[in-house]
Amino acid sequence: MLREITGLRQDEPGLTRRWFHDDYFDLFLWQDAAGTLAAFELCYGDDAEDRALVWKGGGRFYHDGERIAKNEEEARQLVARFRGAAAALPAALRAALDARLDEYLALRDRLPARRRRFRRADWQAHRESR
Repeated sequence: MLREITGLRQDEPGLTRRWFHDDYFDLFLWQDAAGTLAAFELCYGDDAEDRALVWKGGGRFYHDGERIAKNEEEARQLVARFRGAAAALPAALRAALDARLDEYLALRDRLPARRRRFRRADWQAHRESR
């Protein structure tokens, strides 16, 4: 079950950063002043340092790192696992994430890869330092 990591530095005017974590996922997201989802990075895998599904407002998806989900069925299983882990998130946030993940499933095969490995920003502390 994802739990929220609090005390994040908030230095992007008009956006609030949030971080949710469990043993398989790290969800980094940004919400505007109204609480609308503006962007997210869903890091996943046993070593969530290496791969992430990234969504930026306006429908721009990217994938960083090697994909664990090699086919549509595995992608659906990954999304189902995330939805189970995210069950305790606020309903409006869950609904926004669900909509974006449905888009991901529809676009999955056409998603561009940006980098061979996901690179965390300084504020996204590595697992060892949590």
